[in-house]
Amino acid sequence: MNLTIKYATEHDALLIADISRQTFYETFSPLNSKENMDIFMNVQFTRGRLMLEVGQPENIFLLAHNSSEIAGYAKLRDSRHPKNLESSNALEIARLYAQKNMIGKGVGKILMEKSLEIAREKKKDTVWLGVWKQNKKAIDFYTSWGFSIFGECDFILGNALQKDWLMKKPLL
Repeated sequence: MNLTIKYATEHDALLIADISRQTFYETFSPLNSKENMDIFMNVQFTRGRLMLEVGQPENIFLLAHNSSEIAGYAKLRDSRHPKNLESSNALEIARLYAQKNMIGKGVGKILMEKSLEIAREKKKDTVWLGVWKQNKKAIDFYTSWGFSIFGECDFILGNALQKDWLMKKPLL
């Protein structure tokens, strides 16, 4: 396995949109109704909306490659913070996904390492994220990296109200 990371640019917007939609659908469609997934994918998480995120100054996208194959991606966001996060000097890991065939092969690890490196370069004292309460595998992954739960928030998927844990990791 030869994993590398590159910063995505606006030229990668379509690729980011497609991998975002693919990995989200693969991860969550088995756990949600077809109706709610269809609404989410066709209204809330459209290719056009996702493409607009790339190149926005508050967003950083990372692409993980295994040779020439896309292995996963991360979206970092430096714009908003939950009210109950003690630090205002924080960076959000808004998304971190591996392609289905790459799960367990170090993609999450390399994306997390680069995300934390970027946060440190930006002199952030905290990294935070939201994760669905029912996504035990992701919660276990984040916990293994030193993240702890500090709150919860609502996430709307189609017509379903879901609850996410808010997790943070201090960097100092």
